[in-house]
Amino acid sequence: MHNFDVLIVGAGPAGSFAAERLALAGVRVAVFDGRPPGEPKACGGGVTSKALKAWPHLLEAVGRNIDELDMYSPSGKHLHLKLDEPFAVYSRIAFDTFLLERARKAGAIVFAEKISGRGIRRTDSGWAVSTQSDAEFAAKYLVGADGANSAIAKKLAGPLPPAEMEVAFGYRAPLPDSGDAATVVAFLPNWVGYAWAFPRLDHVSFGIATTQDAFDHESLDALLWNFMISYYGSYKTARDSERVPHSIMRIWKDIDQVWADTIRGELKQTAERYAARIPGLAPRTWDTRHACGDGWALVGDAAGFADPVTGEGIYYALRSAELFAESYLAGEPLKYEARWRKDFGQELQRASQMRRRFYGNFWGAPFTDRMIEFARGHRGIRKVLGELVAGDQGYTDLKKKLARSALKPI
Repeated sequence: MHNFDVLIVGAGPAGSFAAERLALAGVRVAVFDGRPPGEPKACGGGVTSKALKAWPHLLEAVGRNIDELDMYSPSGKHLHLKLDEPFAVYSRIAFDTFLLERARKAGAIVFAEKISGRGIRRTDSGWAVSTQSDAEFAAKYLVGADGANSAIAKKLAGPLPPAEMEVAFGYRAPLPDSGDAATVVAFLPNWVGYAWAFPRLDHVSFGIATTQDAFDHESLDALLWNFMISYYGSYKTARDSERVPHSIMRIWKDIDQVWADTIRGELKQTAERYAARIPGLAPRTWDTRHACGDGWALVGDAAGFADPVTGEGIYYALRSAELFAESYLAGEPLKYEARWRKDFGQELQRASQMRRRFYGNFWGAPFTDRMIEFARGHRGIRKVLGELVAGDQGYTDLKKKLARSALKPI
């Protein structure tokens, strides 16, 4: 039996960050990384400027800084944003490895072991954990950082219904042959959610995020292929292969069939598929679901900490890990519950209240269409939208901020 103070199941950003903070303070921490070596988490890899400002050391990870963004509405309206606050895009293999190595250097012990819910049991002194290789571990405290499908969360906080889950799926594909690869976010026509193209150092991450209860794989996969072909098609012209700077994608529309067949054929040979679930808690659930209890805590996706509108979860993974570590080190781990609720809980609950309206209709058209239409003609609204993308503008005062910006001169 291997004895520790804290056992952390999951070696993503939340688990690694909590492990680093605890180990630096002298806590004996074990981290269990159950993912196969080299298998990345299915994620766009975007890290907001809010996160980069809160933890500047994240910039030491190998990634790409993004200071311009192309946005498209469901009807294909285009908006080019120059961001005052750049965000970063990372390969999740590189980003997660960077954070896990920091935890290891701080003194956390990392085990390449998978933990199932049946391998966890209460003891008189805390917890006993059995791995799939029959190794035994014991600790007074257990932390679930094992993602949206968390076995620990199901065991201790209860399972979430399908309606409170979102789906992200997509492809990793080659960078375009010429020109700077554009960063794109496009809201889906007739669906809740959006598509993205996030260029990394050696490939582009394409994906769609939408609600699980409305998920239709065949239709959405066809939509994503339309998006990908339009993306590569924007690098082609009738005369040459040079992309016109900020050229507009013919998104959600048919493009030249010859180009479409050529691009599709090339991508079918090289694109690597991925998929994942993301928590998207309903407004009422935020009031009733707990992220900690006697001898246990949940952080990151395992706790349901992701933006229900965008699915973004890395900032909340890191912040929840930080708040838990501070509470534990203060000798008051149960105060973690009140701390996360005060820090970002209201913001996420507000986002879940807004999700239906954000993707619903406004003045006879999708709100996302109106938002991009207004931003195209109004500098103030464009600035607020840029702050929303950067993570600096929350949802609690978004409506007031947009109204105040609209009243200012264009």
